[in-house]
Amino acid sequence: MTAAPSMQELAPGVWAYIQPDGGWMINNMGLIIGTDGATSVDVTSTERRTREYLSTIERVSEVPVRRVVLTHSHPDHCNGTSLLPDAEIIAHRTVADDLQRPHALAPHIFQPFEQGLAEPRIPTLVFDDAVTIDPGGRRVEVRHPGGAAHTRGDAYVWLPEERVLFTGDLVFHGGTPFALSGSPAGWLRALEQMAALEPQTVVPGHGPVGGPELFEPVTDYLHFLIDAATEAREVGLGPLEAARALDLTRFGDLKEQERIVGNLHRALAELDEVEPDVARAWQDMYEYNGMRPLDCHA
Repeated sequence: MTAAPSMQELAPGVWAYIQPDGGWMINNMGLIIGTDGATSVDVTSTERRTREYLSTIERVSEVPVRRVVLTHSHPDHCNGTSLLPDAEIIAHRTVADDLQRPHALAPHIFQPFEQGLAEPRIPTLVFDDAVTIDPGGRRVEVRHPGGAAHTRGDAYVWLPEERVLFTGDLVFHGGTPFALSGSPAGWLRALEQMAALEPQTVVPGHGPVGGPELFEPVTDYLHFLIDAATEAREVGLGPLEAARALDLTRFGDLKEQERIVGNLHRALAELDEVEPDVARAWQDMYEYNGMRPLDCHA
């Protein structure tokens, strides 16, 4: 059993909802309260988890959730929007495109979990570069990093007065970064952008809240990934072969180590300027995991 989620106040009216253990399909949310209503940064993966989140919101806020900012299109961050049918949904334009073409994984890839009546809504407000919202006098900047990073449509949410940064999955804290949907090189550029803001508080997409020290481990892993892909390409290794040959000791504390295979699929494809075989990447992660479903406690 994982620990219970917690709502952590970061500044007056600014909260982070942290879901342990931060593994597959167990993400974090943000809550920003204004006089005209609340803004949620992401939702979560299942009906049960989203209802728990909405119930917790009612204990800390007297105003309803008027809008949801989606940091990207992955289902753990989007599925619960169906439980907020009247909220405005804000996201990068590519998130709207992705959610209209959902990718179904083979059922054996993950341990089974009960999603319930939770499914993503298509964004009602899309942007290309950035959008600023002002919920009751509180400036909230939503920015796209300018290219693919964790995904094509990442957004990070910056509160300049409070110096609080919600990164979505541009930062994993305690989990292995996952680049299959994005670009390792672009992700490094996104981390530089966020570090340049000099935030005091950083809320990762998965794992505990921290500060700017959370950027360095992700940067370190991505450099390792790019170097590993470059070496694998030089000797003609495929992603699964290359992953099995790697020594991941320096990243031994990170969960979801099987992501190295999906990451190598993307990094090798990026070197060849092609798109990876996504279905093959998931199957290779399953095989790297000992032909066992990936661990998921959603």
